[in-house]
Amino acid sequence: MIITKTVKEVKEHVREWKKQGLSIGLVPTMGYLHEGHASLIKKAREDNDIVIVSDFVNPIQFGVGEDLESYPRDFAADCKLCEGLGVDLIFNPSPEEMYLDGFHSHVGVDVLSQNLCGKTRPIHFNGVCTVVTKLFNISEANRAYFGQKDAQQLCIVKRMVRDLNYNIEIIGCPIIREDDGLAKSSRNTYLNPEERKAALILNKALTSGKSLLLSGELDADKIKKAITDIINSEPLAKIDYVEIVDTKELQPVKQITGEVLCAIAVYIGKTRLIDNFFA
Repeated sequence: MIITKTVKEVKEHVREWKKQGLSIGLVPTMGYLHEGHASLIKKAREDNDIVIVSDFVNPIQFGVGEDLESYPRDFAADCKLCEGLGVDLIFNPSPEEMYLDGFHSHVGVDVLSQNLCGKTRPIHFNGVCTVVTKLFNISEANRAYFGQKDAQQLCIVKRMVRDLNYNIEIIGCPIIREDDGLAKSSRNTYLNPEERKAALILNKALTSGKSLLLSGELDADKIKKAITDIINSEPLAKIDYVEIVDTKELQPVKQITGEVLCAIAVYIGKTRLIDNFFA
């Protein structure tokens, strides 16, 4: 397994792989890898000759007061997991390597980024789109893999690729959960034992909301209220948002007539967690 910290070295390896006609799968991550990331890597390994994992905590997608400095990191463990899954190259650049002195270029997607997490994290998705664009260009990947837990991110990246004619296929992979239903997340490590137990309210609320929808309830406000009431029953939970949106523009719907995304963001103590379902 190759470990590199420079764009130049990645490009050199990519050039050789392309000469051999090999397909490349990219798994963009911010490190501190868990079973959710592993599922993306496994899918990439099935689909491609070469697998590249980027391991980079991207500073430009964090706003003021967010957890950039405290975001969990364990590069040695990341390397061990990747090597065990047959990754060919890990790209672990510094911020200075990714954003050269005088960096002024950014990529963004309007409309889809303005609701849900975009309301309270206004710079977040421009940072995501910019770093993902760079990773696509550096890796020249045929396919890139993203988890459905970050559903808004997945929809935005797919729209960016479509709108800007990127020559890459975006593949969304299912949410991986703990045995008790909590969605896998690097931020779960912030939770103390009491908060970890309280966090189960997210999946409980979403499961109830989805059951309501599948039983025939099409009034989005009634489903949102049912989800909200369950979350509010947990004293340690504070809702950021509970939304039901269409899957094309990510705009709120009143009456459910087609596929929708039900997405929530909830603070458990000081830790902000997200979860969702498509239906």
